Amino acid sequence: MENGKIDATLDRLLRHMAWANAYIYRRLAEIPPENWRLTAPNNDWTVAAIAEHLAGAAGFYVIRLNETVSNSRQALEIPISQEGMLALAKYCAEADAGLRNLAEVPESMTTYYRDGETISRARSTILAQSIHHATEHRAQIAGILSGHKINVLDLDEIDLWGFGDSEGLGE
Repeated sequence: MENGKIDATLDRLLRHMAWANAYIYRRLAEIPPENWRLTAPNNDWTVAAIAEHLAGAAGFYVIRLNETVSNSRQALEIPISQEGMLALAKYCAEADAGLRNLAEVPESMTTYYRDGETISRARSTILAQSIHHATEHRAQIAGILSGHKINVLDLDEIDLWGFGDSEGLGE
């Protein structure tokens, strides 16, 4: 990124992340909320808890990139209704848009406090982690549901090829 202009590849990855996150929340809102209580074997994290964590973390990355030194963020709730899941979708979309805007800021170190420690990270590391983190948890949610024979999330539908097609940049 130079002179406040976002790198084209990073911008594409951030746009893809927002698009794929929206797909996950939309599809989750279409299934019965009791399915959101499912977990992977030997794991306490429910689909709903992961969905809340994904959105909350996106907001937290925005806080980090804004160099807000506190650990405070908007309190989110683990959804128990379609309205709750749609509220998470809205929050995540706003955070994803914020991340894309903050990617225009030139590279520098950002410092924040976590668990009583001062931590410094490159802005590019935080942006890359935000993309990785969302990808990881989308796959985790899809895996949990698939493991319970609830095949509503097709990760191949939200790969970068599909995203390119959705933007008219495919074949």
